[in-house]
Amino acid sequence: MSQENDLNLPPLNQADLSFDHGDMSVARSGSVPVKTAEDLEQVFDVPVTVSAVLGSSKVAVGDLLQIVPGAVLELDRRVGEAIDIFVNERLVARGEVVVVEDRLGVTMTEIIKADR
Repeated sequence: MSQENDLNLPPLNQADLSFDHGDMSVARSGSVPVKTAEDLEQVFDVPVTVSAVLGSSKVAVGDLLQIVPGAVLELDRRVGEAIDIFVNERLVARGEVVVVEDRLGVTMTEIIKADR
C-alpha cells in the first residue's frame, strides 16, 4: 500500500459493513453494530485515482525514443480480452471498453476480491 495517503483509515472487512435495513442494532456476528452507507459518508469526498489498463509492453529505451506519431505499440492483450481496473494502484476489477456517446468508458464485468 502506498505511504502517500493523507488519511490513515483502518481497513474494512465484510463483517464491518451491512447495507441491510432490517435490524440496525447488531451485525451478523451479533456483537458489532451494523454499519450502513450513511456511516461511510465522511469518506465519500476522498479523492481516489481510477485507472483502466488496456495492456502493457516492454520496450527498450532506444526503441521508445524512435517511436513516431502513428506508430503502433503492441500490447500484451488480445482484442476483446478483459482490461484491468485499478483504484489507487490496486487491482479491484476487470472490465470491457465501451463507447458512451463520443467518449470511451469502462464497464466492470468482474470484481476482484483482495487477499488479505
